[in-house]
Amino acid sequence: MYPKVILILVMIAFIGWLNLNMVFSQSAQTSQTIDEQVKKFLAAHQNRWEDMNIPAVDGQVLYDLIMKNNYKMALEIGTSTGHSAIWMAWALSKTGGKLITIEINERRYRQALANFKQAGLSDYIDARLADAHELVPKLKGPFDFVFSDADKDWYLNYFKAVFPKLKVGGCFTAHNVLNVRYNRGIKEFLDYVKSLPNVETTINRASSSGISISYKKSDK
Repeated sequence: MYPKVILILVMIAFIGWLNLNMVFSQSAQTSQTIDEQVKKFLAAHQNRWEDMNIPAVDGQVLYDLIMKNNYKMALEIGTSTGHSAIWMAWALSKTGGKLITIEINERRYRQALANFKQAGLSDYIDARLADAHELVPKLKGPFDFVFSDADKDWYLNYFKAVFPKLKVGGCFTAHNVLNVRYNRGIKEFLDYVKSLPNVETTINRASSSGISISYKKSDK
C-alpha cells in the first residue's frame, strides 16, 4: 500500500513539474514574441515620432526604470500618439504590469491605439480619452510609476494629485524639465518636489529634454 501511495505522490509531483515547465516555456515564448514585434515596430517608426512624442533615448530611460524596480502599476499623463507608452508597456509586459495612459486629443488618441495594436502591446495598456485635469484626481491607484508629459503648467497639480496614491519606493517622472528657463510651471514643480523631505529627485539628461526622477522614500 505504502509504495503505491509514494508512487502516486511522485507522479503528481512530476505532472506538476511538467505543467510548471510548460507555463514558463509559454511565458518565455510570449515575451520573445513581444520583444520581436516591439523592436520591429520601433525600427520601422524610428524617424516618424512627431506630435510631441519623446525621443527614443528617453523611452529607454523609462523602460530601464520600470525594469530595474520591477514596477507593475504605471500611469502616463499625456499619451500623444504613444511612443513613450510603448516603451513603458514593453517593460511592463515583462514585469507583469499594466499602464494607464491619458490623452485629451482624439486624433492622437486614435493613432496611439493603432500604434499599440501594431506593436503588440494593447493587452498591457489601458488608454483613456479624457481631460487629465479632471481624470487624474479621480484615479484610485495605487501606482508605483508615473510619467508626466502633458501641459507643463499643470505638472505640480498632477504631482499633488498622484503623490498620495504613489507607493513607497515608487517613482514620479516628468519630461522636458531641462526647459525650466522657458516654463515657470516646470520650475514650480521642481522646486516643490526638491523641497519634500521624503522625496529624492534627480534629473536624467540623456536627451536635451531631461527627465526628472522622484522616488518616494516614505509616506511622510
